[in-house]
Amino acid sequence: MRLFILVSVVAISGLSQGMLLPLISILLENHGVSSSINGVHATAMYIGILLVSPFMEKPMRKYGYKPMIILGGFIVLLSLALFPLWKSLFFWFILRFVIGIGDHMLHFAVQTWITDFSLPHRRGRNVSLYGLSFGIGFAIGPMIASLVEKNEALPFFVSSLLSVVSWAMVFLLQNERPEPAQDAPKSATHRFAETWKYAWTALLLPFTYGFLEASIHGIFPVYALREHLSVQQVATLLPAFSIGSILFQLPLGMLSDRFERKRVLVGSLWIGVASFISALFFLHSIVLFFCFFVAGMFVGSLFSLGITYMADLLPKHLLPAGNLLSGILYSIGSMCGPFFIGWMLQYEQRGSFFLTISSLLFFVSIALFYTKRTEVAAK
Repeated sequence: MRLFILVSVVAISGLSQGMLLPLISILLENHGVSSSINGVHATAMYIGILLVSPFMEKPMRKYGYKPMIILGGFIVLLSLALFPLWKSLFFWFILRFVIGIGDHMLHFAVQTWITDFSLPHRRGRNVSLYGLSFGIGFAIGPMIASLVEKNEALPFFVSSLLSVVSWAMVFLLQNERPEPAQDAPKSATHRFAETWKYAWTALLLPFTYGFLEASIHGIFPVYALREHLSVQQVATLLPAFSIGSILFQLPLGMLSDRFERKRVLVGSLWIGVASFISALFFLHSIVLFFCFFVAGMFVGSLFSLGITYMADLLPKHLLPAGNLLSGILYSIGSMCGPFFIGWMLQYEQRGSFFLTISSLLFFVSIALFYTKRTEVAAK
């Protein structure tokens, strides 16, 4: 029951995010806002995540997981309901910023709670359910956004109503707190340093996923159009990656429970490298669709697998710091990816997108492959 409620909350959160990103872009475009301002506007959520992250661990340790989820969920649903109130660029930027804060509070508490109560042989499955529920919600979000054709306020009210339902279910849960430790570092800086020392390879995975996801959805359409792919082809390729991720999220998590987690991760990264390198040679072929689909199957789960692997490496009292760092690194990766690959496209068009993604995946796989001693020490 606890896991069901938590993943339901995450699914509605994913739906809200999946709705908000295209919806606000469409509305701003319809109101005559330039594409550059539109892009800057979209960073508001990530800015909110980064600014609030250093201040979340202490109150969660003090008050527990449930109050953090309730407060974060309330912030999100209230902000969604306020969007139709005033059509202002600055007002909407503030609301997206506040939603970033609320969403991060919610996800931070849910991630930490799931990794805390999950037994090691079930951790991959449980965290994969978390990632799967968010992915399904995120995929449904654009369908809610399409309601804007009937009424501009309708998508906001529908997502607010769904958020209220999932938010109300959290009140049925019994509150719990992270496990304390007598010898735990007192300052947040020391806890982050200890967490990085034990689990730095696992923490590279949320960064990589943020870099990859934001680049595929934000920059690949630009790269594809410059390589003379049609808009219809781009519209087919992006869902291929998402569908592969959704279909294989749970099986890959269960596979990591059965076999050594690190081997599953390294194998997935290598298949991801092969898929993106292959895409470079089949750019104008139907094979490109399968390259994206296979890439989604194996590297579309990097965030949930990274959190699972991080929980394997860390003592329980450092799980809050680990989940906090995961969220921070995911946000940094999401901002770095489009900027770095966009900068690369200015100087080297041919193959730069796939080569940059493949190089990052290969570097992370090598880092994972050669950290056996560190992993044993952490355990």
